[in-house]
Amino acid sequence: MGLFRMPSLGSDMEDGTLVEWLVAEGQPVKRGDIIAVVETQKGAIEIEIFETGTIARLLLQEGETVPVGAPMAEVAGAGAEEKPANAPASAAAAPEAKRPSPPAAAAPAKPAPPPGMTGQGGRVLASPAARRFAAERGVDLAGLTGSGPGGAIVSADVLAAADEAPAAKPKQPARRGVDMAEMRKAIAAAMARSKREIPHYYLQHTIDLEVANQWLAAANAERAPPERLLMAALFLKASALALKQYPEFNGHYLDGEYRPAEPVHLGMAVAIRGGGLIAPAIHDADTLSVDDLMAALRDTTQRMRAGRVRSSELTDPTATVSSLGDRGVEGLWGVIYPPQVALIGFGKPEVRPAVVEASIVPRVQVQVSLAADHRASDGHRGALLLNAIDKLLQSPEAL
Repeated sequence: MGLFRMPSLGSDMEDGTLVEWLVAEGQPVKRGDIIAVVETQKGAIEIEIFETGTIARLLLQEGETVPVGAPMAEVAGAGAEEKPANAPASAAAAPEAKRPSPPAAAAPAKPAPPPGMTGQGGRVLASPAARRFAAERGVDLAGLTGSGPGGAIVSADVLAAADEAPAAKPKQPARRGVDMAEMRKAIAAAMARSKREIPHYYLQHTIDLEVANQWLAAANAERAPPERLLMAALFLKASALALKQYPEFNGHYLDGEYRPAEPVHLGMAVAIRGGGLIAPAIHDADTLSVDDLMAALRDTTQRMRAGRVRSSELTDPTATVSSLGDRGVEGLWGVIYPPQVALIGFGKPEVRPAVVEASIVPRVQVQVSLAADHRASDGHRGALLLNAIDKLLQSPEAL
């Protein structure tokens, strides 16, 4: 019998509130299944399970708030205290000294069935959270097919229906569970810790994108708009491959030592409409094709802005890429998100005068910056990393 615990979804998370169970007692689950929605300062997060077994007992009721590491469910047939193999140590459990003791309410007890899921009197089976989201978005529950326990409608079903019905006017902001004031607090706390504890150093380099820009235009010439590539996909792939070459920038600084990561789980900074920032991971980014990276970029951005964030995307980014080019910014100087040790920033690709073979000609260029942790690397290696990104972007067909 194993315990499924409240996961840590970042170094700034202390507790989480269970919004909704997406499984029932006795239900089989496998690694990667989304079993619950938990609300944190970053918003409502879809929580995945990292073990295979059967949900033996749900230990929390919807609405309960418990600290990171507190038991949420018992899972039969699963190894106790199992965690994702690629998660940093801090994602598995925060130091006990920094955690408040779990409240008595978190003790094992079978939760009462949510009132919206009884189905008596012809009432639609739906979770309380789904009912709330449906009311906010003007979605008729009677017309939906549920994907939750026993066919119950859950919040994901409502969100999907709302996306398909753009005419519906939400009474409240369309994102679920995102409190911008709380998110700003979380960002401020993480960035203050970063600048206080991490000895940053910064490097900047200008990359010629003329070859990459021409290749991109040719690749998109016969594609429909939804299938076209963006320069951002090339930036992500070049960054991922360069990070693989220079592992001192791809990993986590924990317990006084740097721990390089084998996979490249590239965090991608996404601005949330209305304010706020989140940086979910694109897993194994160095192994994905440019087309697959583009698909992941679109999918992740859409889900983040709709408030659909998965726990695995927040627990294990090994480095982060940020780009403000679409906002017209020429360059940026990032702040490292702990326990990561590097952030790569791209500005706006634009035509600038450049010297080519003794002549001044217009060339598409971009400024790329590196914010790195001096405890894990130095400026010499940082320069090599930026030059590796440059070299990779000169051969876009090989990415």
